[in-house]
Amino acid sequence: MLKEVGGVVIQPKHRATCHCGAIELELDLPDGIVSPRRCDCSICRRKGAVVASVPLNGIHIVKGEEHLKLYQFNTHTAKHYFCSNCGIYTHHQRRSSPNEYGYNVGCLEGVNPFDIPDVPTNDGVHHPADR
Repeated sequence: MLKEVGGVVIQPKHRATCHCGAIELELDLPDGIVSPRRCDCSICRRKGAVVASVPLNGIHIVKGEEHLKLYQFNTHTAKHYFCSNCGIYTHHQRRSSPNEYGYNVGCLEGVNPFDIPDVPTNDGVHHPADR
């Protein structure tokens, strides 16, 4: 659990945006950034994002819902959302925990994911749902 990243205190309600600002999210982060990680599955390798999770009710779309695009593949369980203007991945409904959203830590206002030390990588190549 992180409450401060690179000198930025993570507020219980924190703003996240895509690159162009068309999409704005409000995240409920009462415990800060919990369990930041990377994944080596086919889509996450290409995204390269550090992600963390919140319950489904922990993300609120403040602005730009019409700019969100959905991408699904393989089992079509996970729902990956990105901005149709700038292409930035903002969040996804998780396959391994469908009651949670994973969110792009790099979209949090004022947070640099490179300031988070020792981000582990999950084995998404051998995901249990693929067996």
